[in-house]
Amino acid sequence: MFHTSRLTKTTLALILSLAAGSTLAAISPQQAEQLKTTLTPLGAERAGNAAGTIPAWAGGITQAPAGYKPGQHHPDPYAADKPLFTITKANLDQYKAHLSPGQVALFNSYPDTFQMPVYPSRRSGSAPQWLYDNTFKNATSAKLLEGGSGFADAYGGVPFPVPKDGIEVLWNHITRYRGIYVVRRASEAPVQRNGSFALVTSQQEGLFNYYRPGGQFADLKNILFYYLAFVKSPARLAGGAALIHETLDQLKDPRQAWVYDAGQRRVRRAPNLAYDTPIASSDGLRTADDTDLFNGSPDRYDWKLKGKQEVYIPYNNYKVGSPDVKYAQLLTPGHLNPQFTRYELHRVWVVEGTLKPGSRHIYSKRVLFMDEDSWGAALVDQYDGRGELWRVSMAYLKNFYDLPTTWSALDVFHDLQARRYYVQNLDNEEPATVDFAQPVPEDAYFMPSALRQRGTR
Repeated sequence: MFHTSRLTKTTLALILSLAAGSTLAAISPQQAEQLKTTLTPLGAERAGNAAGTIPAWAGGITQAPAGYKPGQHHPDPYAADKPLFTITKANLDQYKAHLSPGQVALFNSYPDTFQMPVYPSRRSGSAPQWLYDNTFKNATSAKLLEGGSGFADAYGGVPFPVPKDGIEVLWNHITRYRGIYVVRRASEAPVQRNGSFALVTSQQEGLFNYYRPGGQFADLKNILFYYLAFVKSPARLAGGAALIHETLDQLKDPRQAWVYDAGQRRVRRAPNLAYDTPIASSDGLRTADDTDLFNGSPDRYDWKLKGKQEVYIPYNNYKVGSPDVKYAQLLTPGHLNPQFTRYELHRVWVVEGTLKPGSRHIYSKRVLFMDEDSWGAALVDQYDGRGELWRVSMAYLKNFYDLPTTWSALDVFHDLQARRYYVQNLDNEEPATVDFAQPVPEDAYFMPSALRQRGTR
């Protein structure tokens, strides 16, 4: 599908220039200066591609539209754009060079209905200036821990903006900017073969410890973020809650998780919420480390950087989260309704994870395609124990311009064998979307004792 010969000269030169260095060492100040010249402040290539189908980066979206208020659904800044063309099963061969194996598999699985409307590429990716400044500092200070289980001496920005290997690219994805304190009410839904679905709705809150203003690496105490979710519906699950303390080096301190049982009114530890533990609300369609397309400890895989490619990925997807689009319109048999999706040609980092000998996981291999402008995974192909392509995950990216940052409007997890899929972060039918403007709570808010108190109120 992909060939190394298609790597851009700039990318190949960067990889070769860094390959001689120690895996654990940061880059030199001279190499970091590229972040002010040929690279964007987060480490993407500033220039467009030779064909002119990917534009140069010009700063992205830097502010919300006039009159926008925190928590409002995001108006589409590119609503006037029209598709350049639509990829279908009939013309698939014409565009296959810029598709992932998982995307090709979706066309083959749903030849009559799966389509990809391709729009002009808009490099909307952006971030606050303070994050750019922190990323520049991280470039010469961040160090990968032995074995890649974590990193040290980076804070408040991309840890490895000029990466040397696959594990550094993966850490850029895991730690990418998604605000500081995030509040949202959203739903998830397993979608059956016939298109039927049942929503699970929850109130979610996250505090990204890694991005607290004025902090430094030593302040983390190995905590990347806190996450709290209270189930609101259906009635049989309402009142239940989950609390997670996400650690950086999970070999040193495993992820800590607690659940609140509304019926018993008690909090208990959930020790196995990691790796390939199935997530109950996903109807078996998602593992714990599928969340966010990949999360948690990377230690069970050998990660290889395959280079960069130009791929049609979900981008600037404002329609899929629009309050004008009802869930019944969006969630169609086999896949999202293509009428509301948007794909663009972008450069992506390709990282392949192969299960280590002696390690256990239901995926023998996973291949991640990370957007160069945000480091967020846009596509992931997951392979079963026989080496067959099994699951395909897609993040429908957009710029949350009230921060700003590029994040996912929806995450969709396809099971090719079961012919079902699972959607996360639906909020079209909610009165508001994610709110980044609420006051940041103290750490005590995310402690098990507070979970018990809130659950019994």
